[in-house]
Amino acid sequence: MIGPNRSSGLDQSGMNSSDLDRRSEAMATPTDTASICSLQVANRLFGIDALRIREVLGTTLPQPVPLAPGYIAGVVPYRGEVLTTIDLRAVLGLPERVGKNCVLVIDGAENQECFGLMADSVGAVVWMEQNALQANPGGLDARSQELFDGAYRTATGLMVRLNLRQLGPSRLAVSELFGKSKHEKAGETR
Repeated sequence: MIGPNRSSGLDQSGMNSSDLDRRSEAMATPTDTASICSLQVANRLFGIDALRIREVLGTTLPQPVPLAPGYIAGVVPYRGEVLTTIDLRAVLGLPERVGKNCVLVIDGAENQECFGLMADSVGAVVWMEQNALQANPGGLDARSQELFDGAYRTATGLMVRLNLRQLGPSRLAVSELFGKSKHEKAGETR
């Protein structure tokens, strides 16, 4: 006896190696797609890399931080820590929204800190083709050029992809495109 199914090229499940290869390919996540989490801010659709989201905290009202820049919504408690939360409306130059907003916990990449990102609402995670990301148009202002990675066309319009590397609190502080602290605006010295 040669052994179980060796003469026929089948494994113990009754599948041959080419069937297994095709099945593995179908189950694997294609490397040419990206998982994008959609979020709404003032009826505008944005997207961020879903792999960078640690958790969605849901609707919450961050505690304000005195003398913080306008783009800092405040802080929220997160697993025993205090998480600085960025107000996406303020960063985009949009009017403040009254009431609770949705906060996402963003995992810091490349030695950046973990931070909260506040949006009006969080939608679904969608898979987008990497090559479908269109470059930013040349006529964007400096703020938008820094914040946007490009845009995807969807059935309902454009989804602008946010550049999370530029949205961290430390990065926004050195950028000078997004405002000064309330302390600096008042002209006071430290």
